[in-house]
Amino acid sequence: MKQQTIKSDFTLSGKGLHTGIVITAHFCPAPENSGIRFCRVDLSGEPTHSALASYVTQTSRGTVLENGKWKVSTVEHVMSALYALGITNCLIEVNAPEVPILDGSAKPIVDAILQAGILTQDADADEWIVTEPLTFDNKKGSKITITPCDRYEVAVDVDYPSPILHLQHAELTDLTIYPQEIAQARTFCFLREIEWLLRLGLIKGGDLNNALVIYDKKLSQRTLDKMTDKLNQPHIDASVLGYLSPLKYENEPARHKLLDVIGDFALIGKRIRGRIEATCPGHGFNTACAKQILQSIQKI
Repeated sequence: MKQQTIKSDFTLSGKGLHTGIVITAHFCPAPENSGIRFCRVDLSGEPTHSALASYVTQTSRGTVLENGKWKVSTVEHVMSALYALGITNCLIEVNAPEVPILDGSAKPIVDAILQAGILTQDADADEWIVTEPLTFDNKKGSKITITPCDRYEVAVDVDYPSPILHLQHAELTDLTIYPQEIAQARTFCFLREIEWLLRLGLIKGGDLNNALVIYDKKLSQRTLDKMTDKLNQPHIDASVLGYLSPLKYENEPARHKLLDVIGDFALIGKRIRGRIEATCPGHGFNTACAKQILQSIQKI
């Protein structure tokens, strides 16, 4: 395929998932062979670096890129949307150390890209063609296998020790259906995790409008009320387990994990011709695999 960029610039604004502050992300067309780059316009000198796995430093509830004072968190949804729509060159200017979480999915980004339009450029896109099977196993339940395929495919299986969310499967064999079938799947977390995440200084901007929250372990009404108060959300009945907002798909969590896999593996900086099969993936494992692949590509 040819390299592509967006036809016109656009801006998305919203809360940062972890900082809780209002953040602006300005997406700009970029020339051939520039790749996907993030610029911190709020920092002196406006440092700008490519979105590559070699810059990943943290993966707690999101993928974090960092190089000196340049740091951009929760890039996975942006990267996923850009990759799925074939955008190979784009400059994203942000005025904070993370991108806005928006509604917790990639849909607002996809919609904005499609409205801005996609420009096909003259140069061919760089491609990593999988020629032999690769297997990554962290020996803790997560496994990723990448095999030769004549196109890009992703399949994900998740399994949690939860009465609400256990075994789920999601698969994408055609990127053209990403906007309808994957983009609007939201990030998710378990309600029992929230107090711990808040103590870590994370998810200050989290609420029921930008995440799918799963209540799967009964708490006392008093404890639950305190937690929803911290999130500035209305009180809920502690006796009823389930999802705290309606599902967009029956397997929405698995679809979101697939969305994340696409975004994290986009950090190798090339189009991929191959099939990725991921069991219980997460940002840490995804980006560790992407780093190894990127290192092997750079040695060629």
